[in-house]
Amino acid sequence: MRERNNDYLAFYRPDALSVWFVDLIKERLNWYYSVMRDLKPAKFLIVKRVGVDANPYDKSLSTEELWRLHDDAVGEFLKIFSSIRRGELRLGELNIPKYSLLDVKVELAKRLMEECSICERRCSARRLEGVAGVCLMANECIVHSYFHHIGEEAPLVPSGTIFYGGCNFKCVFCQNWDISQVKARSGLAVSTLDLARIQAELRRSGARNINHVGGDPTPHLAFILESLKYLDVNAPQLWNSNMYLTVESMKILKDVIDIWLPDFKYGSNACAERLSKAQRYFEVASRNHLIAYESGEMIIRHLVLPNHIECCTKPVLKWISENTPRAVVNIMDQYRPEHIVLRSPDKYPDVSRRLKYSEISEAYRYAEEVGFKVHTHDLWLKP
Repeated sequence: MRERNNDYLAFYRPDALSVWFVDLIKERLNWYYSVMRDLKPAKFLIVKRVGVDANPYDKSLSTEELWRLHDDAVGEFLKIFSSIRRGELRLGELNIPKYSLLDVKVELAKRLMEECSICERRCSARRLEGVAGVCLMANECIVHSYFHHIGEEAPLVPSGTIFYGGCNFKCVFCQNWDISQVKARSGLAVSTLDLARIQAELRRSGARNINHVGGDPTPHLAFILESLKYLDVNAPQLWNSNMYLTVESMKILKDVIDIWLPDFKYGSNACAERLSKAQRYFEVASRNHLIAYESGEMIIRHLVLPNHIECCTKPVLKWISENTPRAVVNIMDQYRPEHIVLRSPDKYPDVSRRLKYSEISEAYRYAEEVGFKVHTHDLWLKP
């Protein structure tokens, strides 16, 4: 295992890990590994084979009718997914329908953008008409960069990472503030067909997965779903997000994600509102983590903040231990002051410095107290 550096606690060498740890990781992420090795089809490919008996793009269909169409098709998807997972059915045995469950999801996501309620801010921006929401995104898919990322968790690297513009959070310490919180964007507007081509290029060139990140991918939900209509490469879909989506968005998204990489940052609503301008954070994040956990496999990230061990780190780790016990957890110590905190440290004195050794040590100690076992500096499991 490599030595730590200032930016990331690296975890690259599975050969250096115990057999126990490697076996447990593979067991906890069994579906993801199967898709990554092309032994099973990614969920979005299955969703595209689930037919519906109406044209989802017919504007005469009400949103309520679309949701009924969606929920009925999800029931069929779950049956097919279970059969494929057990090895009783192959994707090639399924017909390609004229309209699929994926089409329904695309149309529902676009309708959420009419008066935007994709994230829990529910800012009501008329994004389809070109009006930007609080996230700074309107009706364009903005991509700043895409590449093979080797700084993610070991089971994920090299990760085919796509950095989208905009974000529904306003973190005062954001490390990617130049793409997430600035209106003058350097990113490019790409079509959903081009987005599919980007994903295919990343996967074919050796990426283990397609990592939707940013900023945050949430504002781009409809574009990402539509790109999957054109993607014919078996590519595990990874959602790397602050998880501040609405229930409606989670219902639309959950059936196409093969592995979740959520960020569970705050244990205190007051901290979330002051540092990220996010209201009701803990209720929303915990709800969405549960939905993700019940629908798939996950690695939960928790960024330890200085002076926030008692109010945030301990409540988050306790909640994870009690509610998502099979999740892999990354306890991250690479916080550094950036953005507004770096420019005006006196306004946010609690997070104006890096972590102390005593703080990360206490975070690790508490993780063990609530039942997690560590084999690396950053990845934890409950046996």
